[in-house]
Parts: sequence; C-alpha cells; structure tokens
Amino acid sequence: MEIIEKYFPTLSPTQKEQFAALYDLYTDWNNKINVISRKDIENLYLHHVLHSLAIAKTITFRPGTTIMDMGCGGGFPGIPLAIMFPEAKFHLVDSIGKKVRVATEIASAIGLKNVIATHSRAQEIKEKYHFVVSRAVMQLPELVKICRKNICKEQLNALPNGIICLKGGDVQAEVSPFKNIIEITPLETIFDEEFFKDKKVVYLPIG
Repeated sequence: MEIIEKYFPTLSPTQKEQFAALYDLYTDWNNKINVISRKDIENLYLHHVLHSLAIAKTITFRPGTTIMDMGCGGGFPGIPLAIMFPEAKFHLVDSIGKKVRVATEIASAIGLKNVIATHSRAQEIKEKYHFVVSRAVMQLPELVKICRKNICKEQLNALPNGIICLKGGDVQAEVSPFKNIIEITPLETIFDEEFFKDKKVVYLPIG
C-alpha cells in the first residue's frame, strides 16, 4: 500500500481505505478462483494496482467520462482506476465469467458505485465510451478493429477519445500501422521500480 501513496500522495481517506482493502479481498478470492498467479499475489500492489494506475499518470479522467476495460480479468486496470476517478464511469468486460464475478464482488465490497461488470465478448458490446483501456489483452491492431465501434464522438478530456493500453516488451511491430498518431510512455519515466523497466502506456486517439 505504501507504494501507492508514494506516487499518489493526495488520495482521500476513502481512496486509501479502498486501496488498502484490495490485498485481503484479492487473496481471499484468489483462493477460490485463480485470477492472479498464486506466487504473484504478494506483489499485488506493485504488479497489478500500481501498474494499472500508470494510466492515471498519463490522463486525468474528468467527471462523467465513460471507460470500458476490455478483458478486465479480475479487475485490472478498471478497479484501481475506478478508485482513482470516482466521478468517471467504468464498464468492466471479460469473456470469462468467473473473473467477472471476482471483479464484481470486489467492486461491491469496497463500495465502488461507478463500476459495472459484464460477462461478454467485447465484440458484442454495443455501447459507446470516451475511452477503452486494456492490459496486455491482445495486439493493438486487433484491439482497434474490435473497439473502434465503441468510441464515442463527444469529447470531455484533455486527450482526445481513444484506446489506452498497458503493454510490455517491444511494441514496435504492433504500433507501426499507427506510428503517426500513437503516443508511447515508458513506465520507467514514471515509476522507479525495476518491474516497470520494459513496460509502457500506449495511447491511440480514435477519430
């Protein structure tokens, strides 16, 4: 938990309580439904929560912003972002029902009112959002093909509407079709920890 406060020192008491509750909740649910590698659960805040919050270092979602977390798994990056931006609205989507159940139960347990979770393939989601976020779900061209239909025209934020992904390793091949408009932020420029050395936030505006 200290690592979250290191990079986000202005959290409200409610946000601190919500973040602090995640470890026990995920540990408990992980014993029933494996959504995080068992040996990785002790690194929950570094590998999952803080990693998700890298998006919050590249954009501040304004009140009323709508965001779909595509392939949310057990709730990353959607749940940490929903804690960080309580006045934005998050729709968590995953094709694996048990993972959606974990995300739903954890959001409810910490009192998040700005999250809904749906067991569905992203191809079947018709609603429109200001942003789609994801964490290592699929290659960017495939993601764009599926999610372009879900980006609305109304603009609310400093960044134009689009897709924001958390990626690791060499992304040059998958971003090459979009190289004129894409923005890549290496996470080692944001966070000091070795874990983030080859990780990035990739932002693609969708016009």
